[in-house]
Amino acid sequence: MSFRGAPANPYIQQHYANQSPMHQSNVNPYAARMVGSEGLAGEGNEFVDAIRKQTTKVEAVLESVGNVIKPYLGPLSRFLIISTFLEDALRITTQFSDQLAYLQQYRHFPRGLSHLFLMLNVIVMVGASGAVVAKKRVEWAVGGLLGVVVGQAVGYGLIFDLSFFLRNLSVMGGLLMVVSASLTEKQKHSTRSLFTPLTTLTDPSHARTTYFTLAGRTLLIFLFLSFIYGSQSPWSIFRILWTFVGFVACLMVVVGFKAKVSATVLVMILSVGNVLINNWWSVHSAHPNRDFLKYDFFQTLSIMGGFLLLVNVGPGGLSVDEKKKVY
Repeated sequence: MSFRGAPANPYIQQHYANQSPMHQSNVNPYAARMVGSEGLAGEGNEFVDAIRKQTTKVEAVLESVGNVIKPYLGPLSRFLIISTFLEDALRITTQFSDQLAYLQQYRHFPRGLSHLFLMLNVIVMVGASGAVVAKKRVEWAVGGLLGVVVGQAVGYGLIFDLSFFLRNLSVMGGLLMVVSASLTEKQKHSTRSLFTPLTTLTDPSHARTTYFTLAGRTLLIFLFLSFIYGSQSPWSIFRILWTFVGFVACLMVVVGFKAKVSATVLVMILSVGNVLINNWWSVHSAHPNRDFLKYDFFQTLSIMGGFLLLVNVGPGGLSVDEKKKVY
C-alpha cells in the first residue's frame, strides 16, 4: 500500500531512465501527472511537518515552564477573572452618589430602585468573587456574576454598544471556564477508581464540562474582535501583523488546535495591548476617560485570566487536540 507523498521507487525510476525516447513517449501522461502531484503533496507534507515540529518544541518549552508555575496558575487565573468585578464594586462604592445621579437622571430609575440596584450589584460582586477564589459554590457564584454582567448591560443602557457587548461576551467566557475548571477538579476527585474511564464516559458532568469549555473558549476570543473594532490607531505594519497573529491564534483556540500554545500567545498579545491602550494611570484623575480606561483595563485582565485557565485545564473533549489523542 502506498501513501500520498511517499518517495518513488528508485528501481522504477532507473527503469524509466534507461528507456529509449520512443518508449518514454509511450508513458501515460496521466500517470506522469499523478507522480508530479504526489511530489507536490510530499513537499506540502514536509512543510506541515516542519510547522508541527516547531509547535511541538514550543509546547515542550511551555510544558517545562508550566510544570513550575502550574500550582499557582489556577489561583492566579481565578483572581484575574474576578478582578474586574472587584474593581467595579470599589468604583460603585467610592462613586455612589455619581452612580445614583446617572441612574436617576439618565436611566430614569426610581429613587429606591436605583439604591437597591447598586447595593445588590456590590454585594453580589464581592460575595461571588470571594466564592470563586475560595472555590466554594462555584456554579452559584458564576451564576451571580453572569447576572451582574447582564443586569449592568441593561441597567446602564449599554447592551447595544458593540464594543461593550463583545467585551462582556469574553468576560462571560472566562466565567464559563471557571465552571469548567471546577467540574474538572470534581471529576478528578470523584473518579479515582478501577472503573475511572467507564465512569468518566457515563458521568453527565463530563459532558457538561466539555460543553462549558467549548462555550468558554469560544466566547473568550470576542475581546480580540473588540480590540480590532474599537481601536482608533491608524493601520501600520505592526498593527497588521499583530492582528493577523491574534486572529490565527483565536481560530486555533476555537477549534482547539494547539489550544494551550494559542492561548499563551493571546495572553502575551493582550498583555502588551492592555498596557499600551488602556493606560489609565497616565491620565489625570479628573479626566472623564480615566474611569473608562480603568474599566477596560481590568476587563482585559479578567479575560486574560480566562485564557490562563484554558492553558491550565486544556481545551476539553470537543477539540482537535483531544481527538488527536483518541485517533
